[in-house]
Amino acid sequence: MRSDNIKRGLARTPHRGLLMATGVSKKNMDAPYIGIASSFTDLVPGHIGMRDLERQIEKGIHSAGGQAFIFGVPAVCDGISMGHSGMRYSLPSRDLIADCVETMAQAHQLDGLVLLSNCDKITPGMLIAALRINIPTIIVTAGPMLDGESKCEKLTMIKGSFEAVGKYRSGVISKDRLFELEEESCPSAGSCQGMYTANTMACLAEVMGMSLPFCATSAAVSSKKRRIAFESGMQAVELVKHDIKPLDIINRDTLRNAIIADLAMGGSTNSFLHILALANAGKIDVTLKDFEELSDNIHQILKLDPAAEPTMTDFHKAGGVQALLKTLDAAKVGIKDNITTSGLKLSRLYKDAYVNSDLIHPYDNPLTTKPGLGVLYGNIAQGGCVTKISGIDESCYEFEGVAKTFDSEEAAMKALEDDKIKAGDVLIIRYEGPKGGPGMREMLAPTSLLVGKGLGTTCALITDGRFSGGTRGICIGHVCPEAADGGVIALICDGDKIKIDINKRQVNVLISDEEINERRAKLKPFESKCESGYLSKYAKMVQDASHGAIV
Repeated sequence: MRSDNIKRGLARTPHRGLLMATGVSKKNMDAPYIGIASSFTDLVPGHIGMRDLERQIEKGIHSAGGQAFIFGVPAVCDGISMGHSGMRYSLPSRDLIADCVETMAQAHQLDGLVLLSNCDKITPGMLIAALRINIPTIIVTAGPMLDGESKCEKLTMIKGSFEAVGKYRSGVISKDRLFELEEESCPSAGSCQGMYTANTMACLAEVMGMSLPFCATSAAVSSKKRRIAFESGMQAVELVKHDIKPLDIINRDTLRNAIIADLAMGGSTNSFLHILALANAGKIDVTLKDFEELSDNIHQILKLDPAAEPTMTDFHKAGGVQALLKTLDAAKVGIKDNITTSGLKLSRLYKDAYVNSDLIHPYDNPLTTKPGLGVLYGNIAQGGCVTKISGIDESCYEFEGVAKTFDSEEAAMKALEDDKIKAGDVLIIRYEGPKGGPGMREMLAPTSLLVGKGLGTTCALITDGRFSGGTRGICIGHVCPEAADGGVIALICDGDKIKIDINKRQVNVLISDEEINERRAKLKPFESKCESGYLSKYAKMVQDASHGAIV
């Protein structure tokens, strides 16, 4: 075992003394050492219930003959950090988390890991670390929160709060009703209720075989989640005993399985960044071309909030991830079999899955033959950009409008709040990419305000920043090259005509190449917004979104 490096032989007497100081008994000194990387914090709703899950995992590890050690990692709540400068830290925190997990596991020569995660950047950050260090690992995502409800109206974080602000500003609801929705939209611990980034990544972790069945969809406050946590602790010890490592589980086939599932369920556009980053961490040959290839072929068979009314609660009742996989496998769309952290093959896990076809449609009767997500190109995005097709009304698949340009999210928000955005406008929000932001902020506040004000089908938004998994409407993000790198998005002027064609996967500004070159010659060099601190280091090292915004 790796942990022999810190506990075997006379030379390790001081090390054993220090381990005994932590409470390790002589009897347990030779047990497998399993780290529990916990992102517990009482600042993030998705993580406030993790103290209980830590105990369950710890019990499972000890029941299976292991020795558990808990250590913490940071967690950023994208909802709380949304719409202000704090959002610049969200995506960079993914790499910080990966570094933290790697540091603790390597410095203390742990034999295995249980990754206790939940929200947007924590799950991919932990998985990146798992692939880097490649010791036996299982992930426990803490689960979605319960659905909100007020006056018999089903609520989610997006529709009950972010979009409610737009409804209030446009006079659709009263201030009293706004405050009622605010209080009732997030009723429990857990990740926000829809197919946003947190739940998308939890589902993809299960698809890849890194978490036990139903881990992604079991509610954070359920006894089932506690049992999964306990079983995951036990299974971590088994993984060490059989030397099953993340790179035995995650490979090109399993990452493509994740892309297929993502497209079929209309997940968050942020999954593009995270899957590409996982591929980089594991030195796996998966690129943006894999998304592009698969997105032309995969039908969408599941639609959850924000694109529809059902939530993760409904998905769980309908059979969850295992039901989705069973449906996709039966359709022969390319789901490949592989070993999972359960010790069983993926196909064995979903073989007898229950499927409610009212929610998870048969593949030959899909919600749409269009995939949930798409990669677009054009003169605005020569390196590619992404959109959540499932969140766009089909009547808007071909959209032409007039550009209104903003060099920050704040400037765009002010224009929206001052009613300066009208039907037919295309908001261009730039200098918000990985380098330009820095940190590639999410644009949930402006997209939600657009929808709330009734402009979701008559306005579009294009940005080199990101979107939340909760975004819906005609929204194009991850534009490459970004404005800070001199991309065409930096050259667009107010009044330029913009054409978006979802069917042809194109996004273009309707000006000549000569005009683009003339504007480029006049473009001032980009000056970083951060001269010191973590974001300054991040901006200097980060790559573009088409490569996963890796550092």
